[in-house]
Amino acid sequence: MNEAKILLIIPAYNESEGIVEVIKKVDTYRQKCKYSLDYLVINDGSTDNEEVVLLTNQINHVELVQNLGIGGAVQTGYLYALAQGYDIAVQFDGDGQHDIESISNLIEPILANQADFTVGSRFVKGSQSDFKSSSARQLGIKILSTLIRWTSKIDIKDVTSGYRAANRKVISQFANRYPSKYPEPESYMHLFAKNIRVKEVGVKMFERTTGESSISLSKSVGYMIDVSLSILIAAFFEKER
Repeated sequence: MNEAKILLIIPAYNESEGIVEVIKKVDTYRQKCKYSLDYLVINDGSTDNEEVVLLTNQINHVELVQNLGIGGAVQTGYLYALAQGYDIAVQFDGDGQHDIESISNLIEPILANQADFTVGSRFVKGSQSDFKSSSARQLGIKILSTLIRWTSKIDIKDVTSGYRAANRKVISQFANRYPSKYPEPESYMHLFAKNIRVKEVGVKMFERTTGESSISLSKSVGYMIDVSLSILIAAFFEKER
């Protein structure tokens, strides 16, 4: 499966300041990698001049007419991957936090049929990340990790990681149905319900240098409550299904 077709799904909202640099790094990697690697930027209804930047720099992208949020943007990428017959889809942030050089860590277990879905992690063996996020966020991640383990039996330490890869089976699943509000942690309920093999692998991540996180410190408590409820509700409905 060395000739597998791989798509980078790159959601981007108001990332005009840094998206060109992200794509430059992707293109540099594409020239030397052993994979057939394409990318698609999803401009998620940005209100800055991101669309102008994407057009000016001839960056492959689709423009959503309104902001759908991270879930809707990523699902758009999965729909594209399914329609175009890609073998693997990799979620890759448009803010520069993900290291393109770590992509093989995500892809190889899928190519070797050891997993259907892989998660890039800062907290497992093999990670070279100096950036681990703040202590408060790490505590929140641990709480969510425990909740997901209790409800789905999937043991993932970096549950909010958006650096993830999916095989054709999961591409089809997520193209049809993908969580909208808190897609990273909530999606594990859907994966567990479909008996998807999930593997966490070490990757390198960076602290964002442009743009702003959608989760501010003042919103963190509310986020934890909301996402915990979303996980519990998703687990309940998946069990009922």
